[in-house]
Order: sequence, then structure tokens, then C-alpha cells
Amino acid sequence: MRVVLQRVSFASVEVEGEIVGKIGKGIMALIGINSTDDESAYKYIVDKIINIRIFEDDGGKMNLSVNDIDGGILIIPNFTLYADARKGRRPSFAMGAKPDEAESKFNEFIKFIKGAYDSVETGIFRADMKVELLNDGPVTILLDSDKNF
Repeated sequence: MRVVLQRVSFASVEVEGEIVGKIGKGIMALIGINSTDDESAYKYIVDKIINIRIFEDDGGKMNLSVNDIDGGILIIPNFTLYADARKGRRPSFAMGAKPDEAESKFNEFIKFIKGAYDSVETGIFRADMKVELLNDGPVTILLDSDKNF
């Protein structure tokens, strides 16, 4: 799995003019799925999302997690995170899971994170989504379950 994690003051996702997911202060995470993703990848990414210390404490240090601040988590499926743009001008998406497999794995991941954290909202897989957010900081972290970065 690949994740672009952003600390936000608020975030929402809209599909066909309707808000389908919305949070206040918390984390918005764009999630890319690979065909090798499994429960160990889900566990690693869920632990990182819930426990990464990117929120400021009273001293102004990034020392608190989304769990510590009772923040929200908004998960957005995003197959383009596995785009390979190293060659040519048109990215290849061959590294990501095929759509049906990716959707199934995304749904498994959502069940997993909702079982670990109460305040989780999501986008809709394969939908044309409009995402609005206010990146706080800005703080943007890249995560990869294969630990490539």
C-alpha cells in the first residue's frame, strides 16, 4: 500500500454533488492498493495512520497522534499513487492492483481501520471524487507498506 497522509484542519469528499465523507481536525489519507497487499500491510498502515505523531502538543512539538487528539480520519482510494512516470510522458499504472482486486482489498482495509478506530470516513472506490481539504502546517507524510520510503 502507498499512502499520502496529510494533517488537516478539515477535509471532505464529494461524489455527484453529495458529501460522502467529512472530518474536522485529523488526517486525510490517499490510499493506493498493490496486488501484494494483505493483512500485514493493512496492520502496518493502520498503525502508522492512527499512531504517527504529527499533531502539536502544548509545547508546539509534533508529539501527538490523531488518536491522542480524538481527530477524524478520511480515507480516499487513489490508484494513481502507483503511477510510474519515470519513462515517457504518460504514466503507467501497471504496478497497482487491477480495479476489481483493488476494490476488494480497499474494502478489506476499510473494515480493518474501522475496527481499530472509531472516527473513520471514506470516499467511494471508482467514483469521480472531489476532495476538499485544508492542509494544516502543511504536514504531508508518505507511507509505503513495502517500506520503500
